[in-house]
Amino acid sequence: MTRLGVTRGHPGPDPHASSTVVELDGDLGVAAAHALREGLISVLRPGTRLVAIDLSRVRSCDLAGLAVLIGTQRRAREEGIVVCLVAPSPPVAELLHSTGLERCLTIYPDLPGVLVWERGESARAPATQQCLVG
Repeated sequence: MTRLGVTRGHPGPDPHASSTVVELDGDLGVAAAHALREGLISVLRPGTRLVAIDLSRVRSCDLAGLAVLIGTQRRAREEGIVVCLVAPSPPVAELLHSTGLERCLTIYPDLPGVLVWERGESARAPATQQCLVG
């Protein structure tokens, strides 16, 4: 089972925009895909500049879970929202690496790095190089 926790209201450089941190816990598989998709889409609201998805507590992820993450990023991009994956657990990091998606998704090693980037400061730990195509 996957648990989704949401923290809103981290102020960004624009006083009218904010960031949202989504903490996922559990398994991102076929059984959780529909609820995960709905939960992630619900955080893509006007005025949100950044959605950081914390994957540090995710025990496993399959292709259905990856499809939800990719779909969320595409939808967010259409709305002008940046989506970052944060601190993927070892199983998720391995899946991202083996599928080549680590080159296509914005991934930060930790949440402070994402929030520093959002404020426009030099990040202590840079994101992986990426660009979503398609």
